Amino acid sequence: MINDTLQNRRYVISIIMSAVIVVYILRLFTIQIIDTKYKNGADSNAFLKKTQFPPRGLIYDRKHTLLVYNKPAYDIALIFREIHDLDTIAFCKALNIDKQYFLNRIAEIKDYRKNPGYSTYTPQIFMTQLGIENIATIQQSMYKYPGFYIQSRTLREYAFHTAAHVLGSIGEVSQTKIDNDDYYKQGDFAGRDGIEKTYEEQLRGEKGVEILLRDAKGRIKGKYENGKEDIAPKAGQNLTLTLDVQLQMLAEKLLTGKVGSVVAIEPSTGEILAMACSPSFDPSILVGRQRSKNYMQLVNDPTKPLINRATQALYSPGSSFKTLQALVLQQMGGINEHTLFACNGPETYPIKCTHHHGSPVNLLSAVQESCNPYFWNAFKVTVEKNGYGPRNINFRTTYDEWVNRVKSFGLGEKFTDSDIYEQSRGYIPTQKFYNKVYRSEKGWRAITIRSNSIGQGEILATPLQMANLMCAISNEGRYISPHLNKCDSMLKKVHYCKVDKKYFPIVFEAMWRVFEYGTARSSKIEGIDMCGKTGTADNSHGKPHSVFVGFAPRVHPKIAIAVVVENAGYGSTYAAPIFSLLMDQYLKGKITRTDLEERTINTVTNSNVQER
Repeated sequence: MINDTLQNRRYVISIIMSAVIVVYILRLFTIQIIDTKYKNGADSNAFLKKTQFPPRGLIYDRKHTLLVYNKPAYDIALIFREIHDLDTIAFCKALNIDKQYFLNRIAEIKDYRKNPGYSTYTPQIFMTQLGIENIATIQQSMYKYPGFYIQSRTLREYAFHTAAHVLGSIGEVSQTKIDNDDYYKQGDFAGRDGIEKTYEEQLRGEKGVEILLRDAKGRIKGKYENGKEDIAPKAGQNLTLTLDVQLQMLAEKLLTGKVGSVVAIEPSTGEILAMACSPSFDPSILVGRQRSKNYMQLVNDPTKPLINRATQALYSPGSSFKTLQALVLQQMGGINEHTLFACNGPETYPIKCTHHHGSPVNLLSAVQESCNPYFWNAFKVTVEKNGYGPRNINFRTTYDEWVNRVKSFGLGEKFTDSDIYEQSRGYIPTQKFYNKVYRSEKGWRAITIRSNSIGQGEILATPLQMANLMCAISNEGRYISPHLNKCDSMLKKVHYCKVDKKYFPIVFEAMWRVFEYGTARSSKIEGIDMCGKTGTADNSHGKPHSVFVGFAPRVHPKIAIAVVVENAGYGSTYAAPIFSLLMDQYLKGKITRTDLEERTINTVTNSNVQER
C-alpha cells in the first residue's frame, strides 16, 4: 500500500514537472518567434532600421508630356525608449508647432486604438510631409533631440494645374488599408482617388531599408556591414495616360463660369483624350500638410468641385438619344428610312415639337430637325408592334428587347472593365421598374412611358456614356471600353452593339446634315465633315441642360465628344461651340476661330462658379 502511494506521487510529480517544462518552452517560443516586442527591443539596442521610401512612378500624357512628378519631403520619426531630457519648448519652436500640438500628437501615437502598431522600440511617425522649408531649422540641431529622426520621402508635384479628377490625389492610409495590405504602416500614403488609386500598386514602388549600427550608448556608428544588408527602394512604374493635356486644358478653359463637363474619346481605341469638369480645383492644393484643410474647404464648397461630373453626374440625354433610337427602332423592325409620320409643330399631341418644319417627316429629316413627334410615333409602333396580349406578354417582351439593344451601346451600366475610378451606372428603365411604379404589369404601355422616346423620362446617362455612344455609332456598332491607361491590353476590351451595320448610314447622313443645314451649322469647321446632334435636356430643378454630342471626321473618325452645360438652355447655343472649338484644336492643332473661343470662355451660365 505504501509503495503504491509513493508510486502514484511519482507520477503526479512527473506530470507537474513535464507541464512546467512545456509552459517554459511555449513561453520561450512565444518570446523568440511569435512576439516581436523583445526582438525589436534587442534589435533597437544594436541597430536603427530606417525605412527608405521609393519615388512614386511618374505620370505622362499621350504625347509623353510630363504631368505628375515628385519633389523631396521629410518625416519626423521617433523611438520613445530613446527619448530623454527633451527640451519640449525648443523642439516645438524648431518645428514651428505649439506645445499642445506636441502633446496631442504624442497621445495619438500612444493610443492603441488609433495606432495598433505602437511600440516603444520601433520608429513611430510624429510629423509627415514636411517640405525643405519646414525641416531646415531643425535639421542642424537634431542631435539635441535624441530619439527623433528625419527620414526622406517624396510628395507629388504637378507640371500643369489641370485634370484633378483624372489624376486623383495621395492621402494617409487608413487603419483598414493597413490591416488589408502588409505593405503599409502607420503614417504611409497611398492613392485616394483617380488614377493614383486605380494604379496604386504599380505607382507606389517597393520600400527599402537602411540599417545603421549603434554603440552601447545608442549613438550611430555608421552602416551595418558597410551597407551590405541594406535593401534599396525600387521606384514605382511610370504611367502614360491617354490624355492630351493641351486638349484637357482647353476643355477646362472653355467651361469657365459654367457648371458641366466634357468627355473626348478616340473612337478606334476607346482612349480618353480629355475629361474635364467645372467646377474643378488645382490638384496641387491636396498635397502636403495643407491637404486636410483644403480638402474640407472643397467638401463644404456648395458648387461641389469634388464631384467628377464627367463620370458621376446623371442627365437625361435629351435629343442626342434620338441617334440611338433611330438605329434600335430600325433594327427592331418598327420603322425604316422611308417611314413617315406627321408633325404639326408645337400643336402636336401627346408630344409636341419645338418648332415647325415640313410634314410628313421621314427618318433622315426627323434626326436632322430633332422632331419629337416622329420619335414618339416610331417608338410606339415599335414596342407595340406585337400587340399586348391578355397580360401584356408580347408588349413586355418587345420592350425588353428595346432595353437590351439600347444597353448594348454602353448605357445603363458602369464600364466594369475600365480603369476609371468613380462611375455612375446611369439608368435605362426596365419592365420590373415600371411594374413596381405602376403596381401592375398592365398598368403601363407606350403612352405611359412616352418620354423615353426622346431621351427624357427615366433615362439617365453620364457624359462619359454619351461620348462612348458616339464612339459606338461612329464605329458602326462597336466600341472599346473608354480608358485612361495608354497600353495595348486595354484594346482587347471590345464590345459589339446589337444593331446591324446596314442601319448606320442613314444616321451618319442625318448627323452630318445637323452641321451642314441644321441646328449646329454655325459651329461647323470649314474643310471637315462633322457629325453631331444637339440636345436640350429637361431639368426639374431649373433651366434645361445644354447638350451636344458628335464625332469627326465622318469617315474614319478621330475624335468623339460629349458636352453638357447645366442650366444653360439650347444645345446649339452653349454646348455646340465648346464641341466645335475642341474639334478645331484636336484636328487642326490650333484654334482658328479665336473670336468664338474668347466669347465662349467669357460666357457665364453660373455666376457661383469661380474662375480656376
